[in-house]
Amino acid sequence: MIKTVGSICSGIEAASVAWKPLGLEFKWFSEIAPFPSRVLNEKFPEIKNLGDMKNIPKALLEDSLYTPDLICGGTPCQAFSLAGGKKGLNDERGNLTLKFVDIIEANDRIREKSGQMPCTVFWENVEGVLSDKTNAFGCLISSLAGLETEILMKKWPSAGLLEGTKRNVAWRVLDAKYFGLPQQRRRLYVLAGGKEFHPEDVLFEIHNKEFEEYPKETLVFEKDGHLFEVFREYSDCLYSAYGTKWNGNAAAYNGSLFVVQDQRIRRLSPLECERLMGFPDNYTNIKGAKRTNRYQAIGNSWAVPVVEWIGKRLTSDQHGYKIHKKKKDLTDNVIVCEGQNATLYDFSDGIIEVGRQTLINCTEKPEECVFRTLREIVSSDAPKEIYISPVGCSGIIRRKYERKLSINSRLEKALIRGAGMMPEEEIEKKSRVQPRGKYGCNKKIGYA
Repeated sequence: MIKTVGSICSGIEAASVAWKPLGLEFKWFSEIAPFPSRVLNEKFPEIKNLGDMKNIPKALLEDSLYTPDLICGGTPCQAFSLAGGKKGLNDERGNLTLKFVDIIEANDRIREKSGQMPCTVFWENVEGVLSDKTNAFGCLISSLAGLETEILMKKWPSAGLLEGTKRNVAWRVLDAKYFGLPQQRRRLYVLAGGKEFHPEDVLFEIHNKEFEEYPKETLVFEKDGHLFEVFREYSDCLYSAYGTKWNGNAAAYNGSLFVVQDQRIRRLSPLECERLMGFPDNYTNIKGAKRTNRYQAIGNSWAVPVVEWIGKRLTSDQHGYKIHKKKKDLTDNVIVCEGQNATLYDFSDGIIEVGRQTLINCTEKPEECVFRTLREIVSSDAPKEIYISPVGCSGIIRRKYERKLSINSRLEKALIRGAGMMPEEEIEKKSRVQPRGKYGCNKKIGYA
């Protein structure tokens, strides 16, 4: 039974927000970034922050650190993301993934001496780790499973199970927009434990209903006496550099991370970003906090409702159907691991047939979807500094023409209005004009 937790790469502790209400006790954190560390100190002053995770294995083996029932972590995702160069294990940050395994091994060695079961392992990361060219994911799960050599795959399935000599490891990509957050945030969630632990019973579900589509909502609405416009029912993935690099990626052209408030276009506020990740209002609004600090910390964190969903299933035995008892019927999903004492299952098809009548849900959607709208997220008290200036609006439009990018038509009108503050009929006319001039832009509307 899981009662205690140790947290690696803790950030601002989405795990604590999600799991403390479930009765789990956090024994220690590990975070080195200054601003998240300040947040931890303010929110959880009674819990020690160990700092650098590289020192944890030694502390555990020396029996100077509590050995928890569960260790969770999300080692730096930048090594596996496009923005971070996708250097994988060749990046020092990517190598922390293997240090995470060292921590698990040290923890279990001490737990075994005192007659305790192996700890449960929870790991979150970007989906890109599944196609990392250095096979970081293969190294991670092979090491956790206790294999002597890593299993090699060019691209790992979005869901699967590895039964090794030491541990069973399951993983599944889940999208936060189906868990009550209006944000398209696909992340990989890994769950592992000893040979008596069956992570597939937690991460996967019996499929017995039709999936719901994301509901259509009005994109122009009034709230708290203000007129708002958004450009989609849900946002793109909130990224850590949103505070400083808000105008140079896909979200700058589909509008999903912009809001129009009273005819003026702006970014999402830190408060709105907190809501977009499932944190309490003003969770990161500590004394002396800068907006860029808050944006980065929030964007680097976990989607709280997804982690809560996994935590509830992990701490309850009431899953009903025990998937592990039917694995003998999954022969079509087995991948041969030559020379390895292991069984690997590929669940990338999403809906897996077990026997004649049972279907297993391994997709990005849970069986019980929860939907919220951006209307619930937006706040009328956004600071003036996050409104997009005429120069900023002009820059986005200019790059659209220079790079021949597609752009949300309503967003384009809002940006043109922001750049030149023209009457509505002029915006309508100018937005249809073909680009011209030195930069392929219409000089008459002031953004050439």
